[in-house]
Amino acid sequence: MNETLTYILVAVAAGLLASATAWILARRIGKKSLDNARAEAQKLMDEAKKEAEIKKKEATLQAREDFLRIKGEYEREAEKKRRELEATEKKLEERGASVQKKLDLLDVRDREFNNREKTIQAREKGIELREKELDDIIKTQNEKLQKIAQMTPEEAKRQLMDNMMHEAKVEAAAYIKEIKEKAEQDAEKEAREIIISAIYRCAADHTVESTVSVVNLPSDEMKGRIIGREGRNIRSFETATSIDVIVDDTPEAVILSGYDPVRREIARMALEKLISDGRIHPTRIEEVVEKSQREMDVIVREAGEQACFELGIHGLHADVVKMLGKLNYRTSYGQNVLAHAKEVAMLCGLMAAELELDAALAKRCGLLHDIGKAIDRETEGTHTQIGADFMRRYHENEMVINAIESHHGDVPMAGPYPVLVQAADAISGARPGARREPLEAYIKRLTQLEELADSFKGVSKAYAIQAGREIRVIVENAVVDDLSSSILASDIAQKIEKEMQYPGQIKVTVIRETRTTEYAK
Repeated sequence: MNETLTYILVAVAAGLLASATAWILARRIGKKSLDNARAEAQKLMDEAKKEAEIKKKEATLQAREDFLRIKGEYEREAEKKRRELEATEKKLEERGASVQKKLDLLDVRDREFNNREKTIQAREKGIELREKELDDIIKTQNEKLQKIAQMTPEEAKRQLMDNMMHEAKVEAAAYIKEIKEKAEQDAEKEAREIIISAIYRCAADHTVESTVSVVNLPSDEMKGRIIGREGRNIRSFETATSIDVIVDDTPEAVILSGYDPVRREIARMALEKLISDGRIHPTRIEEVVEKSQREMDVIVREAGEQACFELGIHGLHADVVKMLGKLNYRTSYGQNVLAHAKEVAMLCGLMAAELELDAALAKRCGLLHDIGKAIDRETEGTHTQIGADFMRRYHENEMVINAIESHHGDVPMAGPYPVLVQAADAISGARPGARREPLEAYIKRLTQLEELADSFKGVSKAYAIQAGREIRVIVENAVVDDLSSSILASDIAQKIEKEMQYPGQIKVTVIRETRTTEYAK
């Protein structure tokens, strides 16, 4: 409507403009041109009127279209609001019905609760009456029993206590017998484990590798000279060294067998000297063996001194240094014990320095922690207890003695240094390649590790790698998802800790692969 008024005003303005123009022209051109001017003005006015009509019609049509458009939008908006109101009313009706159902249910429960409360109150009253009746009956019975037994209540209590004590003693005796039988069974089991451990320590599975030495001969003729007439040379040698000499079909070699590595080394040195000298007879054998023993004492002492020098440890007794040197001829799972002790000492010193502790004391604890292994074949007991008792004889620091005793958990740890020794001992033993185990036991452990991982649901394949220090588990992606794979790895690790024995630690890696396949046709 505003646009229509605008068009009308424009037309009127155009007419007025045309009239003014005509009047001006008339005044200028005079009366002669007045008719022409009027005609021209009339023409302009007609055109202006036509244009105003056209504009008017256009404005009217536009106004009508705007009106229809606004009306449609309003109707759509009103319809939308109506539908929303209907949906809201429906939800309110549904909520009202639900609230009504809940109210009805609450009313029912309230009635049930009231009924139960009334029932309980009635039962309580009945119980109170029965308790009163029972008290009266018990009182009456006690009076009758007192008349029949001619006993006072104190005497009856005393007799009852005597009976109860007798029954308790009988039960305690039976319980003690059961505990004793169980203790005997456990003791038998522990004794078997101790025997098995002792056998394993004294005669390991890899006997050939750790209990024999091979001596090369210049020729097979030397075997006869070593044996001697009627075997007197070989008997004298074995008696002097306490080592067995095995002469078999091995070409140009004899085997020295014995569990004491120091004596075996003395025998090897003595036999090589006899072979080099060529004079082999009982008297000469005794001389050479004694000389080899003296040389071995020097070698052992120098090995111990070298270890102390490398670690900067001073003040050890000469006998302790000698025992350290003997560790150079002792192995544990194929690992040289002296090298292991030095490595543990170095690790203890490094960790102590990081923790701002006494690095020298930590090294001392680490170097001496396995000192008992130098004499455990000669003395009964564990190497921890043997080592602690040995160091007490030389008035060693109590912290060092506690580290020796406690690094396998036999006794409580008395400070931070035993903890460092235990950690360093585990690190040294668990280092890849540090220790070896028998081939059969190694294969059995790997097989057991793979079978343990295969026993879980969803496992497709399991592979033990890194010499059994890692197990890689491939799972079926349709059965095990990403979250379950993390849980599976934890479950496998816990089962390995519970059911297996192994040095160091085992890494469990669960691999889940997703494959998508499409075909181009």
